[in-house]
Formats: sequence, C-alpha cells, structure tokens
Amino acid sequence: MLETTYLSPLHKMVGTTGTDFWNDSCSVEELTYAIEHGAVGATSNPTIVGQVLAKERHLWEDRILQIIGDHPRWTDEDIMWKVFEEIGLKGAELLLPVFEQTHGRSGRLSIQTNPANYRDPERMVEQAIHFAGLAPNMQVKLPATSQGLIAIEEATYRGVNINATVSFTVPQAIAVGEAVDRGLARREADGLTTDDMTPVTTLMVGRIEDWIRVVTGRDGITVNPTYLPWVGIAVFKRAYEIYRHRGYRARLLAAAYRHHLHWSELIGGDVVLTIPAAWQRRFNASAVEVRERMDDPVDPDIITELHNRIPDFRAAYDEDGLTVEEFDSYGATVRTLRGFIASYHELIRVIREEHLLPDPDLA
Repeated sequence: MLETTYLSPLHKMVGTTGTDFWNDSCSVEELTYAIEHGAVGATSNPTIVGQVLAKERHLWEDRILQIIGDHPRWTDEDIMWKVFEEIGLKGAELLLPVFEQTHGRSGRLSIQTNPANYRDPERMVEQAIHFAGLAPNMQVKLPATSQGLIAIEEATYRGVNINATVSFTVPQAIAVGEAVDRGLARREADGLTTDDMTPVTTLMVGRIEDWIRVVTGRDGITVNPTYLPWVGIAVFKRAYEIYRHRGYRARLLAAAYRHHLHWSELIGGDVVLTIPAAWQRRFNASAVEVRERMDDPVDPDIITELHNRIPDFRAAYDEDGLTVEEFDSYGATVRTLRGFIASYHELIRVIREEHLLPDPDLA
C-alpha cells in the first residue's frame, strides 16, 4: 500500500493555489517552522525585533555585547540599528535557499525603515537603499503616507524591492500601485533592469478592522456585529479586483491577522499572506477547508450596511475615499505609526538599559 504524504493546510494552499505566505516575524524558531510548512518570505520591524529579543535572547546576547565592545563611540541608536539589521539578516539567510530556487521571485526578508522618518522621503530612500544592499534577498518597507509614496517611487527607481506598509485602504493601495509603476517605468526608460523586481503592497486587514471597531464604539454606530469581521476582507478583495483590472505590477499582501477569515477568504488569489506563527499553527490544526475563495464576493448586504453606516469604512473601501494628503491623518494610519514609532524607541531602550547601562543592582 502506498503511503501518502500529509500536507498541512498552509502547505496545501501554497502547493495547490497561486497564494503564497510569509512568516510575520524573523524569529529563527518561527521562521524555521514556517519554511517547513511552505513559507517563502518573512518580515521584520522594530516591534517584531523586540519580540525576537524577548523570545530568543540567548541567540543574540553575546553578539550584542560584541557589537557594543567593538564600537565604543557608537550611540545607543547606532547599536540598535546594527542589532536590528543582523537579526533581519539571519532571517534572510534562512530564506536564501528559497530565493535561489525561485530565481528571486520569492525568498525575501522584508525589513522596515525608520518609522519616525515617515515625513522625510530623502531619509527613507537613503535607508531603503542601504537595507537593500545588505543581502541579495532583501525587501524594504516604506509607509503608504503622503511622503512615503514619494519614497516608494524613488526607491523603486533605484532598484529597491519595496513593501508598502502602514496601509489599510483601497485608495492607499491604488496610490502605491501607481507609484511603483512610475518607478519601474523610469528604470526601464533609463535602460535599467526590472526583471528582479518583486514589489508588494500591504493591506493590514486586521488593523483596518480594529479601527472600524474603535470608530463604531467611539461614535455610537450600531451595525450587525457579525459584519465587522468582513471589513478587512471587503477592502482587500476590492483592491485585488482593481489591481487585476488595471494591471499594477506590485503584488498585494495581507497582514495583521485577527481570525481565520483573514486567511481562508483570501486563498486562491495571486497574493501574499503574512501570517504570525501562532496563527499558522492554529490554521494548520484547523478543519477549515483549503479551497479558492478570493473570487467569492463579500455578501452585498454586508457591504451596504458598512458603507451606509460607517464613514471611515467608506473612506477605506471607495477608490476616491481618501486623498493622498488624507492618508496621514486617517485613524488607522495614526494609530499604527504611533505604535511603530513607540516600538522603535522601546527597542533603543531595551538595548540601552539591558546592555549599555545595565542595572547596577543586578550587575
């Protein structure tokens, strides 16, 4: 009797549909598990690196102390960025075989530029170019803010594979798609190659749902509570429809998971799903059927009620719901930037207080 090889749900998704998934962390343990189950990428940011240090300190303690010893004149921030880069590079190293096997189509580590620079395109581009040069399989995160879009176009022109982050809405996804296409067109007009370019546009499906829940509570808006889990799905599927119709060259990516709809409803699309390790294990242990659902429309009744009752949903769902200038003040953007910037400063604090200036009572 022939033995059959068991495929986990995520591995089955990757093997039978056009949908890829990344690990939403550069943790060695988590990324190793993810690659074993079909992951072809991973992501990093100050929040994630803080979590990695908390979970895998034993892997990095000696190296952090060595960096400090080798660079006595470096600032706390200099040391933090070096640690940040090396943790990301470890993830890139784990993914390099995937990168080589797919001839650069997959296997990239997505690393975030300084979130505090969201208003400064020149600094964002400078850091993006630096990060892109760290390893052959780097993807660089830039925010879908008004100034971030300028950086996205310019970094793309400079040959950086970008990942647009801090992005929640259809208008942002469209603006990113157009900025990337402009950057690619400029490269091609100058005779520069674009064959190795794999830009992605993130939509943080869980964070837009979080924001709509905040808005309905804050403004006393009553809607069918079973409709709210469809907020991020509706936005993502709308953006996917537009991307296919217009032929944008960036690929959509879903992030910030809150429940299985953020996975199951997007299976089958030519997209990337960036899934946290805990959710990967839950999905792999679930009885959710792995089948293509991307082209299944969201119930029109759900769209109608959300659209009629919640102005912030209209802003996220409609093509012209936000102007580029309004991206920066949209609630989900403000909340997420605050969180990313806080994590950036917290990471500096962790390096400073636990390595540069340890507690004398514990020394």
